[in-house]
Amino acid sequence: MSLSREVPGIDTIHSVLSEAAQVELLPRFNRVQQEVKSDGSLVSEADRGAQRHIADAMRRVTPGIPLLGEESSVDETRALMAADDATFWCLDPLDGTTNFASGVPFYAVSLALIHERRAIVGAIYDPQRDELFFAKQGEGATLNGQRLAARASGPSIGLKLGVGLVDFKRLAPGLAHKLAVQPPYASQRSFGSVALDWCWIAAGRGHVYLHGKQKIWDYAAGTLILDEAGGRSSTLEGQPVFDGRYSDRSAVAALEANIYSTWFDWLQQASSP
Repeated sequence: MSLSREVPGIDTIHSVLSEAAQVELLPRFNRVQQEVKSDGSLVSEADRGAQRHIADAMRRVTPGIPLLGEESSVDETRALMAADDATFWCLDPLDGTTNFASGVPFYAVSLALIHERRAIVGAIYDPQRDELFFAKQGEGATLNGQRLAARASGPSIGLKLGVGLVDFKRLAPGLAHKLAVQPPYASQRSFGSVALDWCWIAAGRGHVYLHGKQKIWDYAAGTLILDEAGGRSSTLEGQPVFDGRYSDRSAVAALEANIYSTWFDWLQQASSP
């Protein structure tokens, strides 16, 4: 298989994701019941319908590349990811199911192409705003075709005046408490879609990011988009968020390198006993 010939362009991916959203997601927005899966996460018929729709479309577009979705079985997931040279699509058909079912217009479809344990293509589509965040390894990141890039000049806003996108419920209690009572930033938000959080940081719609535990479906495309936009990220332990393996990961991120460094250092001190 010649991978370069197999990889579809941005227009094709946009078409697949937007069509799935039009058919499976938008008609069900705020009209579905959530169910609790065995791992405690939530799912709805919208998640399942979108995954079926996208899987069928990607089989036609890239018949030689299998698709691994959030609604795939654990055994299927582990088997596909076991090989170091595996190539597959990694899909979250609906990131932000609680928002979607509750009528909160902040959710997304996330799709990444994984090759030899690296994300080489990432696409995150926001149906409510018709925004496609897209990145290809080594070629930069875009929002609806317009280049995303870290600010290269001018004074930095600095962490003290910044906005933090922070998910508190998956953090260690001590760290969460310090963030709540002594925040190092000016203001904090938690929107409920990990995939879009990555994109909003990449687009400068927030200055720093923190999440205590997210799955590969949440971060595979998002880490590539932020990286290609010039941003910085790591786990709380300073390791790459995406290591090509099936594991839950914490995430610390910022678009500007100096803010990332200040933010990471503050978190390390705040996490110390």
